[in-house]
Amino acid sequence: MADSKVEQDEKGSTAIAPERRIKLRHIVPSLVTVFALCAGLTSLRMSIEGNISAALYLIMLAVFLDAADGKIARYLDTTSPFGAELDTLADFFNFGIAPGLLIYNAFYHASEYQNLGWLSCLVLAICCALRLARFNVGLSEPHKAGQRDYFVGVPAPALASLALMPVFLSLVGWTDIGVHSHIIAIYEIGIALLAISTIPTFSIKHASVSRSLLPMIAVGCAILVICLMVYPWHTFIFANLLYLVTLPLPYLRERKERLG
Repeated sequence: MADSKVEQDEKGSTAIAPERRIKLRHIVPSLVTVFALCAGLTSLRMSIEGNISAALYLIMLAVFLDAADGKIARYLDTTSPFGAELDTLADFFNFGIAPGLLIYNAFYHASEYQNLGWLSCLVLAICCALRLARFNVGLSEPHKAGQRDYFVGVPAPALASLALMPVFLSLVGWTDIGVHSHIIAIYEIGIALLAISTIPTFSIKHASVSRSLLPMIAVGCAILVICLMVYPWHTFIFANLLYLVTLPLPYLRERKERLG
């Protein structure tokens, strides 16, 4: 039998060893990661075909699935090195390659600034890869107390959302934003450098709030979901601006704790 393992017992007789089996819950997180990768790949197709809105929706879906697979793995207690490596590869494509090519196809393809646009997209993808590599290495290193309260640099999903800001602006009415090709390229390179910087950034995993604020937070989350359904691009622009404005706060807090 080709699919069975034959073993020999002490008396010399042969016995068929039971086939190795795994529980279905162990592959659920990896399936979610594969779905996220499919979303990123399809986003690339949509951007090549010029369907910018669909490409953006798929990248945002990949952001949601990226958050979901880790939560599912921890809930089912099925975290594994294989899942972590698969998640890293998917993140590199979904948040480093797909957004960069979407920006290139939206603003630079067949234009006189296509080389400049391609350079900014390369920097974005490379910085995303370096950010993910540093994150993976950091998982195996000992951490100081409180160090895990923050990310080091902008995480990959936030990097993708910030990098896509010019596309969001073009979809809400700034149709001639593409004429500012140099500014867009400088912005993309600046956002990419934030990903490999060592500045601390907020980590929602370790955020905590007072119990008395839970009703307000629930209402706020409901409003956020409604806004995402009704005004998706305006909501992402607001979220990006809020993230950028609050970016120095973790650094100032850490510096205050270090000096105090």
